[in-house]
Parts: sequence; C-alpha cells; structure tokens
Amino acid sequence: MARMMTRVPHPLRFRRLLVQRVEPIAPRMRRIVFGGEELDGFVSLAFDDHVKLFFPLADGRLPMPVPSGTGLAFPEGEPRPEARDFTPRAWSPERRELVIDFVLHGHGPASTWAASAAPGAAIGAGGPRASSIVSDTYDWNLLIGDETALPAIGRRLEELPDRVRTIVVIQIEDEACRIPLASRSASDVSWVRRRTETSIDDVVTGLTLPPGEGFAWIAGESAMARRLRRHLLDVRGIDPASVKAASYWRVGDVGRHEVIVD
Repeated sequence: MARMMTRVPHPLRFRRLLVQRVEPIAPRMRRIVFGGEELDGFVSLAFDDHVKLFFPLADGRLPMPVPSGTGLAFPEGEPRPEARDFTPRAWSPERRELVIDFVLHGHGPASTWAASAAPGAAIGAGGPRASSIVSDTYDWNLLIGDETALPAIGRRLEELPDRVRTIVVIQIEDEACRIPLASRSASDVSWVRRRTETSIDDVVTGLTLPPGEGFAWIAGESAMARRLRRHLLDVRGIDPASVKAASYWRVGDVGRHEVIVD
C-alpha cells in the first residue's frame, strides 16, 4: 500500500460564521463551535487543514471580501480585518458545526476575540484551499508541536486506526495549556515545559523510534520546526517524503502558516 501525502484542492470561498457555543477546555484554551447556513459545502479532509479567520473591526463591522485571482479582495477603501490561520479541530457536515480551538495568551486579535466570544457572535472564514491527506498505512506516526499544533495533533490521534502506534511530543508554556488527548491507537505522549532544564529538542533527539516505516509531522514556532525537521532528515534518516513540517508562528512576528521545505 502506498505511503504518501495526497493534495486535494478546494474552491476558495469566504463564509460568515456564527458562534453556537463556547467550551473551556483548559485554563488558557477555549473551544468555540461555529455554525450557520454558510457552512454548506465546507470541506476539511486532513487533520492539519487550515482556515483563515477574519475578526470584526473595532466598530464591530465585518467586511465581506470576494474572490480575486488566487485570493480574496476586500472593498477598496475599507479597512482589512485582522486575520489568522487556524486548524479545524473537528467538522461535522451532519450537524453543520465547525470546531476551532483558541489559545488565550492575552494579546493579539484572535486571543482577544476568543476570550469574550459568546453565542451569536459573527466571524469571517476563508478556506481551506486544499487538504494534504496523509496515508494511514504507515506503521507509526511521530507528532511534534507546541500549543498552536494541539488541534491538529488531537484530530490526528482521533482519526488514526488503532493499529498505528503514535509518539507525541508537545511543548507548552505551562500546565494551563495542557488538555486531554484521546486516541484509538497506542500512543506515548510527552509534555515539555518551556524554559525548563529539559527542552523539546532533548526529548525528540532522545526518542527511540519504533520499527517499520513512519510518518513525522512537526508544527509550531518556525525555528523549532526547522531544527527538528533537520534532525529527523539528517540524523534519523527519515525519507523527506514522509516528513511534513510547518511554521505556525515566528518569534517577533504575527502568526503565519508556512510549509517548511528547505
């Protein structure tokens, strides 16, 4: 059976979503469930899909863009709303509900909006533009990330078949970001606190990987993702076709999704 990633493109569309309910899942993490008629036709096929969320302007207005070329264009002269990329934690076509998890880190448009979001609040969403579907025929999965990667990691753990062993390493600021992770497969989860004696690099380089062919996925802060990707390729000898790494944010910069290939 082929072990690979398959990219499936989706039509680009902007949607106006409404908050259905809000669920605290950790002291500094909030799960928000969105609904609305505009979710008709929404597609999310891969555990690390991302949608771009557009937050209302200071006066509460939410400008509506239209497709333009390869992206979205907002009305000329209209302020462009702040936007950030998020992973669909779960998607139910039957209930027409999209679940997004937010980290409440106390700054930035996404955290500020999520901290006060209540049922009925509106938000804009674009995408996903495509899904990169990872074969589930690998013998094992290695999932590495920080708080921003928790939605994708949680979704992957729930979707993998029970025969696939999973090793998970997650870097968090403190215990306020630690959440339960359910899995059908045999999984080993390591939580690593920042600025402690043991770093996430120490944990990953010290891992004993299972036999067989594996898929490795890394996401989070840019420099961390790049370092650990190089370790997996150069030291562990994992086939580059079986490693996917992404920068979800960068120190000193706003959040930005970028697949790492260099």
